[in-house]
Amino acid sequence: MISVEPFARSDAPLARRNPVAKLAAAMLFAFPLMATLDPVAPAIAIAVELAVLPLFGVRPALLVRRAWPLLAAAVGILVTLVLFAADRSGRVLFDAGPVVVTSGVLITALGLVLRLFAVALPGVIVFATTDPTDLADALVQNAKAPARFAIGALAAFRLVPLLGQEWQMITMARRARGVEAGRSPVARMRLFVSTAFTLLVGAIRRGTRLAVAMDARGFDSGLPRTFARRQHFGVADWLLIVGATAIAGAALAVSVALGTFRPLIG
Repeated sequence: MISVEPFARSDAPLARRNPVAKLAAAMLFAFPLMATLDPVAPAIAIAVELAVLPLFGVRPALLVRRAWPLLAAAVGILVTLVLFAADRSGRVLFDAGPVVVTSGVLITALGLVLRLFAVALPGVIVFATTDPTDLADALVQNAKAPARFAIGALAAFRLVPLLGQEWQMITMARRARGVEAGRSPVARMRLFVSTAFTLLVGAIRRGTRLAVAMDARGFDSGLPRTFARRQHFGVADWLLIVGATAIAGAALAVSVALGTFRPLIG
């Protein structure tokens, strides 16, 4: 089942930081890493991210289970580049007809895979340590985001686990009626598309009912809102943002110093 609840220890030092501060730190940490294609800077960033996991109260084993889509994406990037990369420079490592693997292809693939992990892991860590309600409150109180947007996003975020449950219910209901794809890949694809469309229709209906219910309860009244839980933004939160930015800059500086820096543009 899909879960959006935090799975880290809430008493960890960095897990207690303001949600907006953690989100800003993750963005400022990941953004500079997108400027390079070399594997050195992302590798340094990943090492730092893994080193600070205990400070966020995140267990590595649980992080791997939650971040498995990243592993699937990494495999997809590797296979795609090996098969379709235009640049085949470097020493030939494997040659089997149309499939030619060179050292240049592997270095490029390694850089992209590491960059994927380096950019995505901060976001995973942030949501692993942040309650969605606290994040919505912090966006309104500290980032001055519109309450309509923040509360609407929170409501939608809370409905995400229901998608997995409904997918299982639709699949089981069709199986009970004898609607199965068998071993045919075409039939499986058609059944998948049909199930996804049914799920989409149900999600739109639920979202419409939720929007009407929220408006009926005054969520769009335009009156000043009060908050049950205040979100404080202190010096430690600023230090987290500055530290994340400095570490990202240091990773790029090391890459430049070693001569491995490959700008994304240029």
